[in-house]
Amino acid sequence: MTEKERMLSGMLYKAACPDLWNDHKRALRLTRLYNASTEEEQEYRKEILKELLGSCGENVYIEPDFRCDYGSNIYIGENFFANYGCVILDVCRVDIGNNVMLAPGTGLFTAAHPIDPDVRISGLEYGRPIKICDNVWLGAGTKVNPGVTVGKNSVVGSGSVVTKDVPENVVAAGNPCRVIREITYEDKRRWNELAEEYRKQIK
Repeated sequence: MTEKERMLSGMLYKAACPDLWNDHKRALRLTRLYNASTEEEQEYRKEILKELLGSCGENVYIEPDFRCDYGSNIYIGENFFANYGCVILDVCRVDIGNNVMLAPGTGLFTAAHPIDPDVRISGLEYGRPIKICDNVWLGAGTKVNPGVTVGKNSVVGSGSVVTKDVPENVVAAGNPCRVIREITYEDKRRWNELAEEYRKQIK
């Protein structure tokens, strides 16, 4: 089994090997080109993302500066937006659904290191996959730890450190992140009323 296969399966592996270093250099090159592009080069940015990522929808926008380990382990759905300073450490698979929004400074970290210092110093590490389901909004500075799933429609408050799964249809926040409340019909009614008021005002 190669180090890359071990990495993707969540086993202990060593990143300091030629295959993984070459994959990482590819990501460094593509993210450098992406981050150096201008706001006038939207089609060029889309081309880079399609080359960098495992897959992505057509309507995907990432505001530079963007960083990742490999890119090829990131799978993004339709209508995705990530604001400034997004970091995705994709030593394991990262699945991002449709209509997901990441506020500035968001980090998705699949990478982890052994607790024991001797094993950690030896260069062994591991990862756990992350899943961000449809219609999720992660607030500014949110950090998602290895192995976490954030359920569909949920909102995670700014500055949260998400160490455990977040269920569907909730507002969660804190360090460590925890459920604050469910998203209710009253939320839907209120925000739809405000949206309807906006539509009337711009006619």
